[in-house]
Amino acid sequence: MTAVIGKPLREGPGRRAAPPRPVWEETPTRAGLAGKALVLALACLAILFPLWIVVVTSLSSRRTIDEAGGLVMVPRGITLIAYRELLGGGQVTRAAVVSILITLVGTLFSMTVSVLCAYGLSRTGSLGHRWILMTLLATMFFSAGLIPTYLLVQTLGLTDTYLALILPSAVSVFNILVLRGFFMNISPELVDSARIDGAGDLRILWGIVMPLSRAVLAVITLFYAVGYWSAWFNASLYLNDQSMLPLQNVMIQLVQKQEAPVGLAQSIKTGQLSGLAVQMAVMVMALLPVAVLSPFVQKHFRKGMLIGAVKG
Repeated sequence: MTAVIGKPLREGPGRRAAPPRPVWEETPTRAGLAGKALVLALACLAILFPLWIVVVTSLSSRRTIDEAGGLVMVPRGITLIAYRELLGGGQVTRAAVVSILITLVGTLFSMTVSVLCAYGLSRTGSLGHRWILMTLLATMFFSAGLIPTYLLVQTLGLTDTYLALILPSAVSVFNILVLRGFFMNISPELVDSARIDGAGDLRILWGIVMPLSRAVLAVITLFYAVGYWSAWFNASLYLNDQSMLPLQNVMIQLVQKQEAPVGLAQSIKTGQLSGLAVQMAVMVMALLPVAVLSPFVQKHFRKGMLIGAVKG
C-alpha cells in the first residue's frame, strides 16, 4: 500500500487517518511506546492516589478510620454522615454559598475589565496605547507591597466587605496580555469591513472578536474562576467577621483544628463523627468544582494559550 507524500495513510474502511508525522521524527518503537505508557501511568497514579485516599476517608465511618489508624485506602463502612453534617446548614454551608457568589461575581467583573482592556490595547492606534501597555507591564515586575495595599483597602472602607475579596486581585496583567495577543491575530479585514458597515467598537467586540475568541475566553475564565474559588489570603486579611468567611478559610480552620462549627464540634465530641472525615469532606467540596469544570475547558487550553501568547 502506498501513500502520497504529505498526506496521511488510510487503512481500511471507516478508520480515521493517522496524523502526519514530521520527516525528522523517527517511528516509535514498541519499547518506546511501552515506556511512555508506563511513565504516564505512574504520573496518573501519583496524582489520583492521594485524591482517592481523600475521597475514601471522607466517606468512611469513625470506626473504619480508627481501625486504619488515620487515612483510609480501602473503602469499608461507607457513610455520608460527614457530608450530611457539613451541608446541613451552619457555617460550612454559608461559606460555600459565599465562595460560589464571590467566584461568579468576581469572574464576571474580571473578565469584563480584562476583555475591554485587552481589546483597547490590541488596537495599536488607540489613544495612549503604548504608555498604558508599558504601565501594565511595569506592574508585573514592581509592586507596592502588602502594607500599602492593606492601607489602601482600609482607606477605601472595604474591610469587612466582600468587595475586598474581588477588587484587590480583580485583574491579571498576564491574562490581559494573552487576550491581547489573541485579539491581534484576528484578521483586520473583518474589523475593517464591520467599520465600513457602520459598526462601532463595542459592536465589533461583541459580534466579531468575542465569537472568534471562544477558546482563549474559556481558558482565561477558568483561570479567574479557579483563582477566586481557591483564594483565602485576602479574606484572612480583610474579613474579621467569621460569618463572612469563604469556604477555603473555613477549610483551613477545620484542617488546623483552630475552630469547628458548633454542630460539627458536638458530633465529633460525642463520637458520632470523625474529625478527619470532616476535614477530608471539606477538601472534596473545595476540589469538586474545579475537577468538574476543568475537563470541559481542557480542549481549549492548547489553542487558547499558544495562539494568545504568540503575538504581542
